Amino acid sequence: MKLSRSVWGVACAALAAWVVLLAGCAITKKNVEDPEGPGPKLKVSSSAFQEGKPIPKEYTGEGADRSPPLSWEAPPEKTRSLAVLVEDPDAPKGTFTHWVLFNLPADTSGLPENASAGKLPESAGQGTNDFGKTGYNGPKPPKGKPHRYYFKVFALDANLDLDSKATHANVARAMRGHVLAEGALMGTYQHGAGASKGKGD
Repeated sequence: MKLSRSVWGVACAALAAWVVLLAGCAITKKNVEDPEGPGPKLKVSSSAFQEGKPIPKEYTGEGADRSPPLSWEAPPEKTRSLAVLVEDPDAPKGTFTHWVLFNLPADTSGLPENASAGKLPESAGQGTNDFGKTGYNGPKPPKGKPHRYYFKVFALDANLDLDSKATHANVARAMRGHVLAEGALMGTYQHGAGASKGKGD
């Protein structure tokens, strides 16, 4: 059965309209799902090392293993707590977490050296890092190229209901939808003389 030109024209017009409608829906869906861009940033710094520079050995697993001093800009007005995560994205088996810290008071402007060992505000909590320990454990990468270590600070509009068993994943889930601003300081570290033993990055 042959269709007249007018019928073909109507069919083609309907098909074109349907394609446009689907494209419009796809664009709308993408706009809803994708964020418009990064939120406010916090500038994070340390008196021990500069952005992109080596982390002194005393703050690593090959040294005294003390958490380094950190400082950051004032967070947004509605901040209720702050969280700190220290991560190595260059670890052999994927991102390795060195410190899980949460529920710092909103007016905290930084942390002193060795804060992980008892120099934290009473409200603050430390979770379990990927060494399976509570608190801070510094860089201890295997032999090879330098690893990058990110000291991330998050300003939150809520306190997190977590305890010392909380892992990086637990904190990330709890923070979802509550981050007002964030920032990071990146330092590097390369394995020193001798082979590292056991689990480390």
